[in-house]
Amino acid sequence: MSSTQPWERTSAAPPLRVRDQAREAAVLVAFSAATASALALGLLLLTRLGLQG
Repeated sequence: MSSTQPWERTSAAPPLRVRDQAREAAVLVAFSAATASALALGLLLLTRLGLQG
């Protein structure tokens, strides 16, 4: 009993447009920048509080 099934989907989603990919990339860059800035600010705050105590 051998059955073969195609690897690709029959109802595949259409590929993303370039502007959609660019929007997703911009969101990713903004999220990464915000996360890095928040972590840097938190470490700076902890360092300042550690030096005062």
